[in-house]
Amino acid sequence: MVRMAWVAGMKVMIAAASDSSILAFPILTALVLVPLIGAGAVLSFGRYRPEWTKLAALSSSVVTGALSLWVLQAFDPADAGFQFVSKHEWIPAWGISWHLGIDGISLFLVVLTGILFPLVIAGVDPHHDERPYLAWMLILQAGVMGSFVSLDLFLFFVFFEIVLVPMYFLIGGWGYDDRVYAATKFFLFTMAGSAFMLVGIVATALLSRDSVGEVTFDLVALAETGSLSITEGRWLFVAFAVAFAVKVPLFPVHTWLPDAHTQAPTGGSVILAGVLLKMGTYGLLRFGVYLFPEASVWARPALYTLAVIGILYGAIAATMQSDLKRLVAYSSVAHLGFIVLGTFALTDQAITGGVMQMVNHGVSTGALFLLVGMIYERRHTRMIAELRGLQHVAPIFAGFFMVVMLSSIGLPGLNGFVGEFLILIGAFDTARWWVIIGTFGVVLAALYLLWAYQRVFHGEPDEANQGFAELRLREGVLLSVFVAIIVFTGVYPKPMLSRIEPSVAALIEHVESRTDYQRPIQGEAGD
Repeated sequence: MVRMAWVAGMKVMIAAASDSSILAFPILTALVLVPLIGAGAVLSFGRYRPEWTKLAALSSSVVTGALSLWVLQAFDPADAGFQFVSKHEWIPAWGISWHLGIDGISLFLVVLTGILFPLVIAGVDPHHDERPYLAWMLILQAGVMGSFVSLDLFLFFVFFEIVLVPMYFLIGGWGYDDRVYAATKFFLFTMAGSAFMLVGIVATALLSRDSVGEVTFDLVALAETGSLSITEGRWLFVAFAVAFAVKVPLFPVHTWLPDAHTQAPTGGSVILAGVLLKMGTYGLLRFGVYLFPEASVWARPALYTLAVIGILYGAIAATMQSDLKRLVAYSSVAHLGFIVLGTFALTDQAITGGVMQMVNHGVSTGALFLLVGMIYERRHTRMIAELRGLQHVAPIFAGFFMVVMLSSIGLPGLNGFVGEFLILIGAFDTARWWVIIGTFGVVLAALYLLWAYQRVFHGEPDEANQGFAELRLREGVLLSVFVAIIVFTGVYPKPMLSRIEPSVAALIEHVESRTDYQRPIQGEAGD
C-alpha cells in the first residue's frame, strides 16, 4: 500500500510541478508527499539496513516540519484567502481535483503537525517492531497534512479515511493490554461517522450541480457559488456534523476516546491528542460553517448544549479517574467542548480563540501525554494511588509537569489562557447562558489537575517511588520545545492572532452575506 501511494504521489508531484498555474514549488503537495516517500524508504531500506530505519523516518519528518515552517514564514498575514494554492484535475469526469490551499485557519494546524511528528519520532521509541511503527507514523503524518490542506471534498474524505488505518494499527499493535478492543472501537466509531460524511459529500456535489453549472467537489466553488434549499442545507450539515462530532469527539459520541488514549502507545496518544482530534473541530469550521452557513446558525443551540455538556461531563469524569492517563484523556473532552462553543458563537474573538485553542490544546495535552508516558516507563504504573512524592526525587521532572499542567488549566501567561479567554469573551454575546455554565469547567479543570499533581508529586515518596529517575537529557530537550511554545504563545500571541484573524473575519462575512445573521457589537446583550 505504501509503495502504491509513493508512486501515485510522485505522479501528482510531477503533474503539480508542470502546472503553469502553480508558482515556483508546490509546497503543500510536498507536505503530503515527503512523509509518504519517507514511509516507503523506511519499509524498503530498513529491511536491509535496520540501523537506517530511525534516521530515514526522522529525516523525512524533519524535512516536512521544515517545509511547514517555511510556509509559516512565507504566509502573508494580510491575505484572508487561500494561499500556496495547488490545483489540477484528478478525475475530471467526476469533477474531482487535486486542490490544496491554506489560510489563517489551517496554517497553525499544519505547522503543529509538522513540528509534533518529528518530536514524537525522535523522543519516543516503540518497544518492538520499529520499522512498521515508524512507517505507520509517517503515513499518519501525510494523512493529517492532507486533511488540513485539502480544498476538494472528495480529496479531504480520502485523507480523512487514510488517517484511520495507521492509527488503528498503532493502537492495536503497540498499545497496552486492551489495545485490540480500543483500536476496534476507535475504528468503528470513526468509520460510522465517515459514512454519514461520504453521503453528505456526494449529495452536496449533486444537489449543487445546477447552481454551480457542473458536478464538482471543489470546496470553494460549492461554498461561494452553490445554492441549496434550507432543508437540503440543514440535512447535509447534520451529515457532516455527525462525522466531525465523532472525531472531536462531542458528547455523547465521545466514549471511544478514553479507551483509545489509555491503550495507545505514548507516541500514538500524543499524536491523537495533538492533531487527530483537531480534524473534527477544524472540519466543523471549514466544512460545516463555510459550506452551510444557514444551517450552522440554525444548529447553534444544539451544538452549544452538547459542547457545554462535554465541558462539564469531561471535567467531572476526569476528577473521578484513578488512572493518570485516563484523567488526561477525559480532560480533552472538556477542552474540545470549549473549542466547539467558540466555533459556533460566530464572533471574531470566539472563532479566533477556538482556532488558537486547537493548537494550544495540541501542545499542552500532547506534552502531558509525553510526561505520563515517561512516568509509566519508570514506574510501570499510571495509577495515581501508587505514585507519591515524585517531586522529592525528581524536582526537574516535576517542574516540567507543573508548567504543562498550568498551561492546560489556563493560567495567565501561558498558552491555554489566551485561547480560552477569547472563546469565553467572544461567545458571551451570542451564547451567554452557555458560557456562564461552561465557565464552571474552568474551575473543575483546576480542581482535577491540581489534585492529581498534589497526589502524584507531593508528600513523602514510599519505597517504590524512591528510585524514580530524574529527567534525562533527551527528555529535557524534547519537553523544552513544548514549554518554549507554551510560554511564547502565552506571553506574545500576536504572531498567531495576526495570521488567524483576517481569515476568521472573512468567514464571518461569508456567513453574514448568506444568512440574516449579524455579528453582535461587543458588549450588546446576547441570547
